[in-house]
Amino acid sequence: MIVPRTPLLICFAVLVLPMAALATTVPGALMICVAGIAFFAAVVAFDAWSAFSTLGDVSVELPEIVRLQLNREGSIQASIRNGKGADRVILFGLPFPRQISAASGEIMAHLPAGAEHLTLNWTCHPTTRGQYFLNQYYLEASSRLGFWAYREARNAACELRVYPNFLDERKHVAALFLNRGHFGIHAQRQAGKGREFEKLREYIPGDSYDEIHWKASAKRGRPVTKVFQVERTQEVYVVLDASRLMARDASVFERYITSGLLLGIAAEQQGDSFGMIAFSDRVLHFARARSGKAQFDVCRDMLYTLQPQSVTPDFDELASFIRTRLRKRALLVFLTALEDPAIGESFLHAIDLICRQHLILVNMLRPGPAQPLFSDPGVSSTDEIYAKLGGHLLWHDLRELGKVLQRRGVRFSLLEKETLSARLVSQYVNVKAMQLI
Repeated sequence: MIVPRTPLLICFAVLVLPMAALATTVPGALMICVAGIAFFAAVVAFDAWSAFSTLGDVSVELPEIVRLQLNREGSIQASIRNGKGADRVILFGLPFPRQISAASGEIMAHLPAGAEHLTLNWTCHPTTRGQYFLNQYYLEASSRLGFWAYREARNAACELRVYPNFLDERKHVAALFLNRGHFGIHAQRQAGKGREFEKLREYIPGDSYDEIHWKASAKRGRPVTKVFQVERTQEVYVVLDASRLMARDASVFERYITSGLLLGIAAEQQGDSFGMIAFSDRVLHFARARSGKAQFDVCRDMLYTLQPQSVTPDFDELASFIRTRLRKRALLVFLTALEDPAIGESFLHAIDLICRQHLILVNMLRPGPAQPLFSDPGVSSTDEIYAKLGGHLLWHDLRELGKVLQRRGVRFSLLEKETLSARLVSQYVNVKAMQLI
C-alpha cells in the first residue's frame, strides 16, 4: 500500500491551496490555476504509480533459526539484497513477539549505489524462555519524487529459540569446571572389584565361592572363576518436575532447568552418560542417557520450550516409566517440590518401585518460610511469630520426609537458590568418589 509523505502535504499546502484561493478571487486566473492544479495532480499520480515498483528488486533473507539466551542481549542478522544496485533508503521492520524486546521495531537502512547486499544486525533482548516465530517482515521505500511511501508485508520463516541462561549459574560453579592443578572436577579413579562381568578364567586358590561360575565349571569339569571390572561409564538422569508446584514461581523452574543442564556438563567431563526426564501428570520428555557433547544439545533442545503445567504430578506413572525403560542401574537426580503433604505421600509410595534398583537423590529448593524456630532473631510482632511457627512446622515435615526417604536409601536435600548448581555437582562428584553407582 502507499501512504502520503510530508513533501506531498507541504507541496499541497504551498501550491494547491493558494492556486485554489487565487482562482476564486481573480476571474482571469481561473484557467491558469486549474491547469496548474491538474499538472500537479498528474505529477503526483505518476509518482504514486511509480512507487509500486520501488521494492520489486529488493529482498530480505532471515536465518532459519536464531539461538538466544534468556535475559541476555542477542542479535538477528538480516541480509538485504539490492537487485538493481541503485542508491536508496529502505525502512525495515520486524514484528517481535512481546516476549522479546527490541530497542526499535524498525531500522532505516541505506543501500549505497553499486552495493548488492547489506547486512543488518538487529539487537534484541529475550525475557521469556521458549520458541517463537517471525512470520513476516515489513519494508517501506519512498517514491522517486518523494511524495509517497510504499509499504509491503512479506512472509518470512524465522524461528527464535530462547535457551536458558547459564551465565549466572556458571558463576557459582566456575571453580568446579577449572581443569588446573587441584581445582575443578576431574575423572575419578575407580577402585575395587566392580560389578560388570568381564571374562572367565581358571580357578586360583583363594578365590571366593561366590565368584565361581558353577555352570561353566560343571561344563568344563574344573572350577572356573568370574572376573568383574569396575564400570567406567554410569548413567546419570535428571528427573525434572514440571507440575503445578513449579508454576508458582517461574524463577525456581528456570533454576532447576539450568542446574540440571550444568549437571549434564559435569557428567560429560567425567565420561558418564547423561539423560533427562521431564514429567507432570505424565512423562512429557525423555532423553535416553548418552555420552558426548552432542547430548547436551539434545537435552537443551528438549527443555527450552518446557513450561510447568497446572496439574498434580503422577509419581506412580513416572516410577512405572523408569522401571520399564531404565534397565541398567543409574543415578536419578530428582528436582521437585514435596512440601504439599499429599504430594509427599504420593512420592513415598512411588519411590518404593525404583529405589532398590537405582541410586536416587531428591533435591528441592527450601521454601522461603521453612526454617527452624528461633533461627531468625528479628521477630517483632505477633503476626511474625505465627508466621515463624508455620515455617517451623513446614521445615519439620520436610525433615521427617527426609528421614523416611533415608530409610529407603534415598538421599533428600533442601537447597538454596544461590548454591543449587554447585550442590548438585558436588553431590554427583561425591557419588562418583564413593562408587555408589
